[in-house]
Amino acid sequence: MAYTTDETLTVLVYSHDRTTREQVRTALGSRVAEDLPELSYLECATTPAVLKALEKGGVDLCVLDGEAVPAGGLGLARQLKDEIYGCPPLLVLIGRPQDSWLAAWSRADAAISQPVDPVALAGSAGTLLRARLAKRTPAAR
Repeated sequence: MAYTTDETLTVLVYSHDRTTREQVRTALGSRVAEDLPELSYLECATTPAVLKALEKGGVDLCVLDGEAVPAGGLGLARQLKDEIYGCPPLLVLIGRPQDSWLAAWSRADAAISQPVDPVALAGSAGTLLRARLAKRTPAAR
């Protein structure tokens, strides 16, 4: 599938921890895969900021920190799936592999455990972004 050079995909990164947000941005870089458009980032440190950004639209992927405080990304993921029509794919960062059942409960589309593994994050993000782009109508591209 061909993409225009001026097309970008927006990744929302939610965590109260600036270091976690930076790890996600660094791991994904400016382009998650050669066959996908460049990425732009929207960083959010609070739940209201996430909700406001998603209400505006234009977000292609959300990466949510399951360990964020006071509102963890797992509970937020479940809320987003319930409340946001056309919710973008959600990738949650979980504290340990044994927490994968919590990711399933949250209805996240994918989960990886922390610390962030750049290869795993890029692979999951690429899969979710390709699926998101495939759902777009040709007129929307």
